[in-house]
Formats: sequence, C-alpha cells, structure tokens
Amino acid sequence: MPRLSEEETGELFLAACRAELTALKPGNVHVHAAGHGMEVAQFEAAAEAAAPWIAASGAKVGTRVLRAVEASFAAAGCNTNLGILLLCAPLAAAAEMKLEKSLRERLAAVLASLDGGDAASIYAAIRRARPGGLGDAPEQDVAVPPTIGLLDAMALAAARDRIAFNYTTGFSDVFDFGIPELARARSLADDPELAVTTLHMAYLAQFPDSHIARKYGEAIADDVRQRAIELKPLWDPIAHRNTMPGLHEFDAELKRRNVNPGTTADLVVATIFGSFVCDALSLARAS
Repeated sequence: MPRLSEEETGELFLAACRAELTALKPGNVHVHAAGHGMEVAQFEAAAEAAAPWIAASGAKVGTRVLRAVEASFAAAGCNTNLGILLLCAPLAAAAEMKLEKSLRERLAAVLASLDGGDAASIYAAIRRARPGGLGDAPEQDVAVPPTIGLLDAMALAAARDRIAFNYTTGFSDVFDFGIPELARARSLADDPELAVTTLHMAYLAQFPDSHIARKYGEAIADDVRQRAIELKPLWDPIAHRNTMPGLHEFDAELKRRNVNPGTTADLVVATIFGSFVCDALSLARAS
C-alpha cells in the first residue's frame, strides 16, 4: 500500500513552503518583497525547523502542530506559519497512512480521529503563536484549556476562520478549489512561480481572507477580495511576466495599508503540499 516516509513527507512540506515563498503573492512576504516587519529568511528558517515535526511519523496531529510551532518560534522569533502548520499537519498524517485510498479519504480518517488531546495541544500552539487579531471567543476560548474535541472546537470557529472551516469540511477549499485551480494554472504557465501567483490571486478572489477580517473587519477583507476580482485581467487565466508590474503594485498597496492576507498564504502552501503528496502517492502506487 503506497505511503510516504517521514523523510519524503518532510521534503515535500519544505518544497511547498519554498514554492510559496518564491512566487509573487500580493500582500504576503515573498522573495520579491518583505513586508509586515518580516523577511523571507524568517519564513525559510521556520519551515526548515518545522518540517521534522510536521512529518514526525506516528505523532498525533496536535503534537505535530505544537512542536512545529515551538521549533518555528525558536528559529524565526515570531509567528510565521501557524496556519500553514494547522493545515499541513493533518495532510502529513494522512500521507503516512497504510491505506489503499486517496489522500482525501485518508485525511477524512485523520480528522475523524482527532480528540481532546489534539485540541489541548493546538490550543497551546495558538497561545504560543499569538496570531494577530485573535480576540476572545464566547465559547472554548483559546486562553484556557479546551473541554471538547478538536473538531467541535473548530466548528465553533468555522464561521470566522477559514482554517477552522476547512477542518469541518474535510479541507474542501484545498481539494475542491485549490488543487484543481493549481493544476489548471500549471497547465498554462511557463514558470511554476506564475502558477502559484495565479493560485494566490484566485484564492483572494474566491472569498474574503479571514486573517484580514479578524484584524480589520469584514469590510476591509471584502474590499481586498473585490480588488483581486478587478485585477483578473492580470492573472486570469494565468499570470504572465508582463502582468507582474501590476501585481507588484497591488502587493505594495496592501503592504502600505499593512493588510496581510495570511489565511490565503496558508491555503496556498497547503494546496501545494497536498498536490505534491497526491503526485507522490500516485507515483508510489504505479511503481
């Protein structure tokens, strides 16, 4: 039965993080421009530190996330990747399963197995990362240990947090939108970076970024979404080298406003990682 080794999973996670960082993604940190008081080197260091924990064979999802957050903080000195870790840890656990099933089916089994221990570890990871705009929750606030399972806790946050939403929908954004969109973009792009830029802009146009909404409100988040839609001629059906100046301007605009579509970046990494894992499992099955 095809499954990925710890080493293979860690390498694919790192490759996904690096692919996201090398592409222009308006509003986020990338090799073309720093932003929000952070440099690309911090994200690279955090990814390298987190990879062994995300890929830790046999570890619970919550443990992977907590240890990866701690390692990332030690390497980067700030929160660079909490959302990435939350999304990629279940995918990594699914990749190592000994099941003759698709990655999506394996992920469903991983999500169904999450329990109170995972919730406690992930609450601790969130407290350690201190993500921007977190605020207070009326039920099961992360400031105190949870009294329910992780999926129940995610369900309470799903309406205001896109990562929590994906936990409750079997990562529907990744599998129903992101991976097909990335495949489409790759088929058209003459450079892998342009496919990632297209994926980023497609996610921005698809729904308001929940990180922006938490920090600045739904109106600002929806404004960014509308701007992405207005800029479709620059990236739809595919971003091109001659449309990069316009996307660089959008990048600078968002950074001047200190608006960071962080959830979009998290989904981009998870989509690339999921795509890489699907490809690797297919190759293993065919060999």
